[in-house]
Formats: sequence, structure tokens, C-alpha cells
Amino acid sequence: MAFSLFISDLHLCDSRPEIIQAFIQFTETTARQADALYILGDLFEYWAGDDAIESGTHQESINALKALSNQQVNTFFIHGNRDFLIGHGFAQASGMTLLPDPTVVDLYGHRVLLSHGDILCTDDTDYQAFRSTVRTEAWQKEFLSQPLDDRLAYIASVRAKSDAEKSIKSMEIMDVNTQAVEQLLSMHQFPTLIHGHTHRPAKHTHSVAQHSCDRWVLGDWYEQGSYLSVDESGFHAHQL
Repeated sequence: MAFSLFISDLHLCDSRPEIIQAFIQFTETTARQADALYILGDLFEYWAGDDAIESGTHQESINALKALSNQQVNTFFIHGNRDFLIGHGFAQASGMTLLPDPTVVDLYGHRVLLSHGDILCTDDTDYQAFRSTVRTEAWQKEFLSQPLDDRLAYIASVRAKSDAEKSIKSMEIMDVNTQAVEQLLSMHQFPTLIHGHTHRPAKHTHSVAQHSCDRWVLGDWYEQGSYLSVDESGFHAHQL
């Protein structure tokens, strides 16, 4: 049976080599049987710019994605809050297609709305203000013009500040806002929503304008890998 796969929030980095190997094994086994693999953001712990590829950054993972693409598995990527600077250089090197956030796809008779999920965390006003700034073309052009070492230092400082703020923010503020979710579902004519970002894997059902809409939240890969598969029969959550 034909199927597609969805993952997010792997946060690949050199300090967690076991997760990198789990991801590579996933691309060499389960993913090779699929029609498509959708990565819904935060594949990497951070991304300082596509020019970092020249230094060998994440080369194993990029090669694994390219090999998967060469096996005729369609691969797609939506930016996360950690790797929103991924650009066409990465797409070319990995064989992936970059998608806007959100994106609607039709799969095996299901209308599916895809998002990283951070746009739905509207209660976290500080983060949304930061996101609005760094997603502008002007900010990214200026940032990417700086030396790579300076960019890495800035990212480290932002991550440290973010970790400190998370320790005092409530879990409710950092979760999705129900009204924002339902507005998005209504705007796109009541599809099934798949997103990551919150690291709270679950299936939720929303009643929106007398329509029942499922929302699948993908898990992170900090402790173990997980993924969602979609086929003609429906949506299925899996653990690695």
C-alpha cells in the first residue's frame, strides 16, 4: 500500500550522534518504502546558513537525504524555528523541495494541512515578535552577510536566552492556541492538520463550524524517534 511519512523536531547536532545515526537508518529503511517524506521543521538544532555546508556541516544527514531522493522518494521540508535559514543551497544538496508554512497537500483521498506549528503558539507574544523580525528578507540578508563565526556566536546567544526564558514560561504559553488552530483549519476548509514544534505528540480533534477536524502533533527525537504515516486507510503513529 502506498504511503507517505511525516517527521519533525529531530534537532540533529554533533552532541547527539546516536540520533543522527537513527535518522540515517530511518532514511535507509522505512523511508525508502514510502512515496514521500515530509520533514516539518527543526531537522537541525540550528542552521547558520547554507554556506556552512562547505565546511562539512551535517554532511552525513544531507547525503542520506540525497540518497533517498535518488531512490525516487519525494522529500519535502517546511522551515522550523531552529532552521528557518535553510535555503536553496541546502535544497539542492539534499534533493529536498522547500514548502511554505502552511501547505495543503492531497494524499490518498485525505486533505492534509502541514505546518511546523510555531505560528500557532500565539500566546507566546515575545517569540512571535522575534519570529516576525527574523523571517523578513531584510533581516536574513543582513544576517547572512556576516562571517559564519559571528552568526554562530549570535545563534548561541539566542539559544541561551531562549533556554532561560523557557524555564520561567508556563507550558500553556508555549503550546498552541486553540483559537489560532481553529482559525487556520477554517481558513483552509477543515482539513486534517499535522504539525510539530511543541514536542507533545498526540491526536486532537477540533469541532470547527460543525466540522470535525483531527490535529496530529509529531514527537521530537530527543529520546527516541517517532513518525506519522498516512495511507488510504488513514493516519498512523509509530515509534522507532
